[in-house]
Amino acid sequence: MADEIKLLRLWASPFCQRVELALKLKGLQYQLIDEDIWNKSELLLQSNPVHKKVPVLFHNGNAIAESFVIMEYIDETWKHTPLLPKHPHGRANARFWANFVDEKVTIRCECFLLKDKAQEDSIELFSQQLKMLEAELAGKDYFGGDSIGFVDIAAFFIMHVYGVVQEVKEAELMTQEKFPVLVQWLAKLEANDLVMECLQPSEKHLAHVRARLSVLDEEAASKTKAA
Repeated sequence: MADEIKLLRLWASPFCQRVELALKLKGLQYQLIDEDIWNKSELLLQSNPVHKKVPVLFHNGNAIAESFVIMEYIDETWKHTPLLPKHPHGRANARFWANFVDEKVTIRCECFLLKDKAQEDSIELFSQQLKMLEAELAGKDYFGGDSIGFVDIAAFFIMHVYGVVQEVKEAELMTQEKFPVLVQWLAKLEANDLVMECLQPSEKHLAHVRARLSVLDEEAASKTKAA
């Protein structure tokens, strides 16, 4: 009996795209279910009652939530084309850098919303964190070594969003001159067919990011006035 795999997702979410790429790298067949996160479905609320967020993977009716948890589940369930290294130290290192991306790099979108000194400080911190990622990647094709691995999946879709935000904001934070190793790595992944299958057409993504940033700008302006 074939496995039944379904992915509850938001099409623009880099966290959902992580899971989709993990499934594609394993060569698995799956069904996509698009979620309206502004009008959350009963399926989402029942399958992830703690965080009430996507992604949620359903494997033969069993729900698994949170992108890193799902990716490890996929890697442990279907052992071909491993995402994590075989050696415990390598696995621990991969988990460390994946968590670094989520805990340090992901939140830096705030630098596009801040003003003056606060923005300068946030950009400087963001640059320092990107340099740390570059140092870890230096001398390798991928964070995973010779092939796309856990950290590559964790980092790529977050970094791709930054690229889209940069285009919308007409900013230059991640450039070839500043971060040559990361920019080359991004280009390599963007040339991968499986990776590109997880991304939406650029104009659709640009429109989504413009709308989202507009809402965030308005929220930031309201907080400033209230203060």
